[in-house]
Amino acid sequence: MALIQSKMFITDNFLLQTEIAETLYEKYAKDLPIIDYHNHLSAKKIAENKPIKNITQAWLNSDHYKWRGMRANGIDEKYITGSSTLEERFNKWAETVPYTLRNPLFHWTQLELKRYFDIDDILQPSTAKAIYDKANAVLENKTPAQLLEEMKVQVVCTTDDPTDDLKYHKQINEEGNFYTKVLPTFRADELFLINNEKFLNYIHKLANSVNFEINTLNDFLKAIDERIKFFHNQGCRLSDFGVGEALSIVDFTEESISQIFENKIENKTLKKSDVDKFRSFLFIYLGKKYHEYDWVQQYHLGAIRNNNLLLTKQVGLDAGVDSISDFPMAEFMSKLFNTLNSTNQLAKTICYNLNPSQNEVFATMMGNFQNSDCPGKMQWGSGWWFLDQKDGMEKQLNTLSNMGLLSRFVGMLTDSRSFLSFPRHEYFRRILCNLIAEDVKSGFVSNDIEFLGKIISDICYNNAKKYFKF
Repeated sequence: MALIQSKMFITDNFLLQTEIAETLYEKYAKDLPIIDYHNHLSAKKIAENKPIKNITQAWLNSDHYKWRGMRANGIDEKYITGSSTLEERFNKWAETVPYTLRNPLFHWTQLELKRYFDIDDILQPSTAKAIYDKANAVLENKTPAQLLEEMKVQVVCTTDDPTDDLKYHKQINEEGNFYTKVLPTFRADELFLINNEKFLNYIHKLANSVNFEINTLNDFLKAIDERIKFFHNQGCRLSDFGVGEALSIVDFTEESISQIFENKIENKTLKKSDVDKFRSFLFIYLGKKYHEYDWVQQYHLGAIRNNNLLLTKQVGLDAGVDSISDFPMAEFMSKLFNTLNSTNQLAKTICYNLNPSQNEVFATMMGNFQNSDCPGKMQWGSGWWFLDQKDGMEKQLNTLSNMGLLSRFVGMLTDSRSFLSFPRHEYFRRILCNLIAEDVKSGFVSNDIEFLGKIISDICYNNAKKYFKF
């Protein structure tokens, strides 16, 4: 590919196409703190607070987006997840970046280089060495906590297994000298995988975390109760679920669930109907617990995972070979929320869809269960994963505007494993401000900057602060 002219394009008016958009962003969005209520950052790295030191480690070690881009560019796997050196991997990413034009990776890469390292040059082979050296020089003395503070990240909610001892969250809280609050999230996926060959190993791990044996359903539920209480005492206020399978809510009796669980403990083969009953029971049981503790429950729905079995076998799970599924979702959400709502035990809920053809399905389903518990109790979440880009965000914002209340939206999150991903909040805020400004330009809303600015500030920060009670 020919050399890209390294003319600065991450300017003050990046993505802002009118003066109104610029005013809305500068005055009402730009300087707000960040509440990142769902991500996959390492609490261990934050607690240890040691510099990451190398841009490859910060950028490429677990970024599936970049891995997929490199594979699409024909890069050998040894430079992606294999045995190559850190600089070799970085150079292969630099080789790929020019080919990401019109992919969000192009914008994210340059925005992160600008915000963290004050680099305007476009990453490509001709600039790779200088950028690699400058970024590493900055990272040499920047801890994860400092990187978070520079982006004004007030809260991060990590994603944590129920068996986690949360010792690093405790350490951060006890030290008390971090700008950023680091709170756990109860990610319950493993509890549902009763059809998995490793489920009994997980039950043993869960038993170790509560210091008693788990042989019956009552033991299992007692262990769950103890872990939820433990997480709550460590500041947890959110749960999450993200198993990538078709889901359903079916009828069951508690006696049948007890027998299904004991059959599994005895390592007997379960029927699909047994799995569906067990999961239905667990969805409802956990949903009631989340309501009891006044948590927000999150559901990430619509991924089909580990599609490339050859690469999964070579690299392991989370190899970056997941994609959008076409599982039906409406009936599952309707039955689950109806069951919980019928006994007034439906917690505040955020649902994220990965299939954009289901935008209206999710937006309208959440609207069915709004009530006076709080404004925007049922949230259709921000554009997630493959939809976490300009087109996906705009479609989500437009559909939510048409079928719900955009003004009550709790806004953006990174869903990221990288400490350099927080300019995605800026990306979202610029897109939001430009979208509202375009409505003013078209005469769809009045040119009341103060009124529109308040809505923008609410979406970018205030709504989340109130909703999660941070």
